Amino acid sequence: MNIILRLLILVAGIFLAAYLVPGITVEGYWPAVKASVLLGLMNIFIRPVILLLTLPISLITLGLFTLVINGLILWSVGHIVDGFAVSGLLAAIVGSVVVSILSIVLNRFL
Repeated sequence: MNIILRLLILVAGIFLAAYLVPGITVEGYWPAVKASVLLGLMNIFIRPVILLLTLPISLITLGLFTLVINGLILWSVGHIVDGFAVSGLLAAIVGSVVVSILSIVLNRFL
């Protein structure tokens, strides 16, 4: 049940990012679900490896490079999933911040 709830929070975050950020588009509900599943899987398996490999850069930038990593992951999901598009790295970074803030807020309440 917890996984489904987190999936729904990611779907809501993707829709909110598509609404707020001009460079992110979602063409329906199923592309958002596919994108949220893939984003969740990439956050579980790929993100920790990338964070470990880029630890020196993250330390030098005081953790701000993590925003770029999150943006790159969202951007790559936009290239993989049909119906979900991210136009550039800046839109991906802003979109990942929107998704992260919504996830943090909703996870606090739930």
